Amino acid sequence: MELPETFRKPLEYISRNVLFDQTRPFVPENDTTDKRVLSSLQLQMSLYFNAWFFPVWWISESVMLHVKYPALSNPYKFILITVLILMTLIEIIRLFLGYAGNLQEKVPELAGFWLLTILQLVIILFQLFYEAFVIQPLERGVHIVLAIFILTQTVFGFVALRKMVRHTQSQFRLRQLE
Repeated sequence: MELPETFRKPLEYISRNVLFDQTRPFVPENDTTDKRVLSSLQLQMSLYFNAWFFPVWWISESVMLHVKYPALSNPYKFILITVLILMTLIEIIRLFLGYAGNLQEKVPELAGFWLLTILQLVIILFQLFYEAFVIQPLERGVHIVLAIFILTQTVFGFVALRKMVRHTQSQFRLRQLE
């Protein structure tokens, strides 16, 4: 018994376009193309621990902002709240792009992750060393840990990105020769 056309077409579409990755060409089993894993274990470990540490950083940063809020002038209050919101949004997007780019070996996502990592590094270093923000000891500690995570991800992300780009470039040249 065959499925009715109204059920068969959507299932066919889902199986063709959703379940199977259409961005990668189908490679038969007997094909001898290069199948190296390009994902960076060091980058993935750093992303994993950063994803667990970020909520701790956010809670401690929010508590310290609440504690020192009365001692700050109005411009610094606005700047710190804006920086907290901006860093939260960037960090969520950055971690998502890092996971997607590294595990799925996608160059655009990894490049976006690396650019956001550079921006995040500048912001965290600004928060760490600008003394007018009345930096508390807990704040300094969590900023140092987050800065170390971001710095290692900058280095490992660059190495992984360069490796993936070189591999993609060599695969492209091989396909041109065929």
